[in-house]
Amino acid sequence: MDVISMAISDIKPYPNNPRKNDDAVTATANSIKEFGWQQPIIVDKDNIIIAGHTRYKAAKQLNMDTVPVVVAKNLSKEQVKAYRLADNKTGEIAVWDYEFLDDELANIIDFDMEDFGFEQIKNDVNIDDIFFDDEEQQKKDNTLYLKWENKKVVVSQDTLLFLNNKLNEYKNAETNKETDFVQWLLKSEGAMVSEINVSRF
Repeated sequence: MDVISMAISDIKPYPNNPRKNDDAVTATANSIKEFGWQQPIIVDKDNIIIAGHTRYKAAKQLNMDTVPVVVAKNLSKEQVKAYRLADNKTGEIAVWDYEFLDDELANIIDFDMEDFGFEQIKNDVNIDDIFFDDEEQQKKDNTLYLKWENKKVVVSQDTLLFLNNKLNEYKNAETNKETDFVQWLLKSEGAMVSEINVSRF
């Protein structure tokens, strides 16, 4: 694999890129600024981006004139389209092991990892901000939901009882109470995971 330096003005974003990445640009720019270029942008023979649109936008944010590039001359047009999607999709399949992640973050002292997109759970988390009722559905079957971005998680009565018992365990302990419960919930521990049903708003 040959990595070359290419003028950013010669690189062309793919106009039909299905990945919305604007929210990741600043964190990526912070990473490049702190750690340098460790992943080149991949382009086709016409200098159209295959992989690295976020890095391209981050480089422009940093006012860079040139960036490291790999030209994938060996790929057919269909391979380029397939690889462009596969490169994004494979990253979605991997998931965090939050126990290990917490340990890793706790051992990083000299860097503010929020600069790279890792948000810390604040101590003022209110559990009432996470649970909510869907008013229309409430009229039908007294359904309760958990809110998560553009998704809602249907919570059964058995799951709600399990969560209430778990919350009470944290409230009875000398901990940060609701905050610790939310941290536990985000780690997706225990039996409640198999009982929830996720759907889009």
